[in-house]
Amino acid sequence: MKRIDIFHQMAAVLCLACASFMCSSCEDEETVASYLTLEDEYQTTFTPTADGDEYRITVRSNRPWQVVKKDGEADWVRPFPDEGEADGIFTLIVEENPTFEQRRTELALVVDGEEYPVLLTVDQEAAVPHINVGDGSGTVSIAAAASTFTLTSSANVEWTCMIDEASASWLTYNGIDEDGVLSFTVAENRGVERTGIIHCVSEAEPSANVDVKVVQASNSVILQEDFSWLAYGSAVPYETEGETRYDKWTADEQARGWTSSPADASGAPCLYARQGFVKLGKTKYAGDLISPKLAIEGTADVRVTFKACAYVSEGGTKDDNELYVSVLGAGRVEGADEPYIIDNYPNSKNLEYGADYNVWAPEIAERSFIIRGATSETQIKFMGGKDYSLAGVGSEKNRIFLDDILVQIIE
Repeated sequence: MKRIDIFHQMAAVLCLACASFMCSSCEDEETVASYLTLEDEYQTTFTPTADGDEYRITVRSNRPWQVVKKDGEADWVRPFPDEGEADGIFTLIVEENPTFEQRRTELALVVDGEEYPVLLTVDQEAAVPHINVGDGSGTVSIAAAASTFTLTSSANVEWTCMIDEASASWLTYNGIDEDGVLSFTVAENRGVERTGIIHCVSEAEPSANVDVKVVQASNSVILQEDFSWLAYGSAVPYETEGETRYDKWTADEQARGWTSSPADASGAPCLYARQGFVKLGKTKYAGDLISPKLAIEGTADVRVTFKACAYVSEGGTKDDNELYVSVLGAGRVEGADEPYIIDNYPNSKNLEYGADYNVWAPEIAERSFIIRGATSETQIKFMGGKDYSLAGVGSEKNRIFLDDILVQIIE
């Protein structure tokens, strides 16, 4: 009997110890503190553009958690999912801001009823007022024939479309459809190339205003040259350093079809490229400029318009100033017997005509003549002097500058 009592006593002690251990473990589990951290603790401020954005945020926690918006009205920000059980990832989705004001909201991370000590802050940029028309280049090119054309558009402002008054005689706005497609009509262009302006205007948000240029080709212009593809030497006429003789032009530049005759004693041409214009001649020798063959079907009369000015030295010494025009191939120039007297000279360094003087101004530089019976074999020749050798002729210098040559069929 005594052995049985001892056994029972030992069993009771063992059971009591086990019960005590189990209770202690339960108590430890219940008293472990809840926690929540962000994997990137510095990723708490977000600055999306007006277009909106999305951000992935990783949470580390030992308890269920929630993402709660502090401002329940901020429906432009959405956490997904907005809760989790332990470690997890949610995405902060920010929608596009259609307003022209910056906006802000805050979100809290909550675990066991307590907020994470740092709020998530979203500062979204304001939308920029805009009107987009066409391809964004600001220019649309139209053929010479009468036609209707369309331009796509989009905007985040109220706006209207109008035609510049100077273009209203040939460019008409027809309206806009429900998809934002604008419709326009142009009349046939029988003159030189012309440019009209479409004004896209928002009265409420003028910073969004844009203009679109409509450039309509001419059905009568067969040659138009401004020499903008030449970039040698100086734009100042008397500064000759860097100017480049025709036979030294690049292959691409010569391929444009302008040519020049052998002129000096060595057989070299005396045509020189400058900054967007050309110079004919040098001391004791005249130079010429010969156009490409004209793109004419059959036979036509054409008007040739050009700009010219004569040469003056840095110190103010003037060259002779005769310019002869003629044709190679078919056709004849009306009044070609007498030269043009190019009496508009540039300023020398002495600024004889004032600092604001423009020797290329159309009213003093522009001249024209008519060729009768021109064909596809016709070329136009400009020459600074009657003969290539200027020895014993006047000052023996007859340098002429040329630019902006236009050849147009006349009816």
